[in-house]
Amino acid sequence: MKLAHTLPATSTRVERQTRSDINEAIRERADAAVVRMEDAPPEQIDARVDQLKREWDIERVLQLNASLIAGAGLLLGARIDRRFLLLPAAVFTFFAQHALQGWCPPIPLFRRLGVRTAREIERERHALKALRGDFDEVPPAASANPARRVRAALRAVDA
Repeated sequence: MKLAHTLPATSTRVERQTRSDINEAIRERADAAVVRMEDAPPEQIDARVDQLKREWDIERVLQLNASLIAGAGLLLGARIDRRFLLLPAAVFTFFAQHALQGWCPPIPLFRRLGVRTAREIERERHALKALRGDFDEVPPAASANPARRVRAALRAVDA
C-alpha cells in the first residue's frame, strides 16, 4: 500500500484533525460574513476579497511559529544551555507530524483562535466572487465553444 493512500488529503488534513464544533464555528463565521455582503456595494466586496487574499492561513501561522521557536531554541542553546537545543528538534518533529497528519501541538490553539485553512479562506473568497458576479461571464456548457468557456472560467478564478 502506498503512503499517499494512508495519509489524509492535503487540503483537508487540518480540518480533519480539528474538533467538529471548532470547524463549525469557523464555517459559520465565514458564512455570516458572506451573508453580510449580500447587498453590499461592489467596492465593499472588492475590499473584503482583497483582505482575504492577505489573510494568513494556518500553514503560514504555523511556519512562523515553528521558525521563531526553533530559532529561540538555537540561540538559547548556543548562549545559555545546550539543553535548549532540544527545542528545535521537538519543533521539527512536530512540523513533520503536521505535514503528514495535519496535527501538531499548536494547531488546536490556533484553530480555537479562528485561524483558518487556505481552503476555508478560499471558500469565502469564491462565495464573494460569485456574489460580485465574477462567474457570470462563464457561458453555459451547451452554448459555448470549450476554449472560450475555459478562458472565461480562468479569468473569473483569477479575479
